Amino acid sequence: MAFPFPLHADVPLYLAPMAGVSESPFRRLCRQHGADVVVTEFLSAEGIRRENEATLHKLAFGPDERPIGVQIFGADPVAMGEAARFVSDVFQPEFIDINFGCPVKKVVRRNGGSGCLRDLDLVQQVIRAVVAATHLPVTCKIRSGWNEEMRDPVQIALRCQDAGVKVLTLHPRTRTQMYSGHARWEEIAAVAEALDIPVLGNGDIKTAEDAIRMLEQTRCEGIMIARGSYGQPWIFDQVKDLLAGRPKRPAPTIGDRFAVALAHARMVMEYETDPRGAAIEFRKHLGWYAKGLHGGAELRKRLYAVTSFGEVEGIFADYLANRGEDDDRSVEATAA
Repeated sequence: MAFPFPLHADVPLYLAPMAGVSESPFRRLCRQHGADVVVTEFLSAEGIRRENEATLHKLAFGPDERPIGVQIFGADPVAMGEAARFVSDVFQPEFIDINFGCPVKKVVRRNGGSGCLRDLDLVQQVIRAVVAATHLPVTCKIRSGWNEEMRDPVQIALRCQDAGVKVLTLHPRTRTQMYSGHARWEEIAAVAEALDIPVLGNGDIKTAEDAIRMLEQTRCEGIMIARGSYGQPWIFDQVKDLLAGRPKRPAPTIGDRFAVALAHARMVMEYETDPRGAAIEFRKHLGWYAKGLHGGAELRKRLYAVTSFGEVEGIFADYLANRGEDDDRSVEATAA
């Protein structure tokens, strides 16, 4: 089962589309640390076709982010088709991805994201409209169903394939589960067995070892990493080490971890036009980079109060000046 766009890995590693996270700076950072493919945040078809300024800003990407997919969502086939055509003609990504997985209430109440899974005829209408509107490959990301009563990932996936999807990603939870419980990887295996197109596995990948276990247990053709990339973009390089049969590179030392965080911050400063707003929005990333550190609660308290990127370097310097000798080993133990 071949992928319909250029790849440079036998088992491609994808950075998942995540609202407020997989923005251009983080996509570029993850590409530098081994991600083979990245996908934009999910973007409203209505916002795209109306050429909303904020939406168009989120659509922009650089050559170092390729191959890249643009993910769109909506429940109106006409609007989705128009959005796909606009993205294809103006931004020219490698593929268009349709979001049938987002569980957020403000999205599903308009029947978008995983809300579409209540009506598989609508799912197919949306896919066919997008396929008809673009020359690019169309992919999609789904959940296992709307709720337990409607849980049928194989049937949903087959309907998506029949409508023209070229690659399918499954997050094996229902919408009503949100992110609770465990992702049922056996459902990824069942979908991979049933479909003729490549299937990507997603869900509960927190370490490089998790990615390898998913691959072995499901026989999926690629891995999509979402929350496992928070504060550790190097997870992609670690997965590649294990895929190649090499020892997994260790987690960065605290100093190196902070260097990655500062490099990320500089990318954000170059990308955003509102320095104060960008610094406040970046607090969540800072909290993720500080996860697992000795004295991390106090460190995060200081980081969550920053209003400028200039403060971050000083906070990191203070922490490094006062850390204990065993701190690097405690980080490694936390990451293992």
